[in-house]
Amino acid sequence: MVSQTLVTRGAYDAGKPDADMDRELAGIAVPRRQFAGQTLGKPMLMGVLNVTPDSFSDGGRFADINAAITHGRAMAAAGAVLIDVGGESTRPGAVAVDAAEEVMRTAGVVKALTGDGIAVSIDTRHASVMAAGVSAGARVINDITALSDPAALAVAAGSDADVVLMHMQGEPRTMQDEPTYAWAPGDVHDYLRARIDACVAAGIARGRIAIDVGLGFGKTPGHNAELLDHLAMFHSLGCALVVGASRKSFIGRLSAGEGAGDRLPGSIASALAAVAKSAQILRVHDVAETRQALAVQAAIHGTGT
Repeated sequence: MVSQTLVTRGAYDAGKPDADMDRELAGIAVPRRQFAGQTLGKPMLMGVLNVTPDSFSDGGRFADINAAITHGRAMAAAGAVLIDVGGESTRPGAVAVDAAEEVMRTAGVVKALTGDGIAVSIDTRHASVMAAGVSAGARVINDITALSDPAALAVAAGSDADVVLMHMQGEPRTMQDEPTYAWAPGDVHDYLRARIDACVAAGIARGRIAIDVGLGFGKTPGHNAELLDHLAMFHSLGCALVVGASRKSFIGRLSAGEGAGDRLPGSIASALAAVAKSAQILRVHDVAETRQALAVQAAIHGTGT
């Protein structure tokens, strides 16, 4: 498998014009100083807060607004620098939620947490939900469709919010129906580069943009493993790199078939692998446990916490 990967990547790189290669080399040198008002000198933890009745990871434990606010505060106290509030499940097979319902689920949670001085991102693919989240105080728009809707681009460009652009092949209801790539890392890289270019053209400064390779979103376990192994190539895009492997099904499929609640070891292994490739932001459910793992990793490598 390793030799096949190297040959495929070699063919991918060989096909790039010199101007593209120069651009990517320049992208590596772009400073990633801040995101969501926080410095990126060490890995940032982004706590997952699903205000939904049907999340794959927590089964709707935080669908109640008061439970959601309490959990968001607990994750911040445990070390999450950013709380990612989402009102629509985008698990494989999920059915879309009406945008008005999403706003009803999320706006009060965003307002309460930001009122406590906690930095919040709004996790949505709908422009009206983005606008409501930003109005309630969200500092970041996190979109699994990478602002592919022109209305979403306009909302983000007209706000002060930073954005996370994620790659997804297909849409949640059908994305795991035989996802196919020429070479997953190269295909995802080129898609994200095109979305960054669209955002910059719309007036969103590159320094406001982070990218997410979209583990589990239209990918097989093999695609996800390849993407984690090749994360370093995404630094050529000149943006902060977000990795969200936490509790995802590919962990169980690469192991012994564990359910979502039993994937903490694999989640931490993925997080440490991502940080070893210099990912700046980790989107996680288990904040305290991931923070401990990162502290030990940093101490071993002499980088401090």
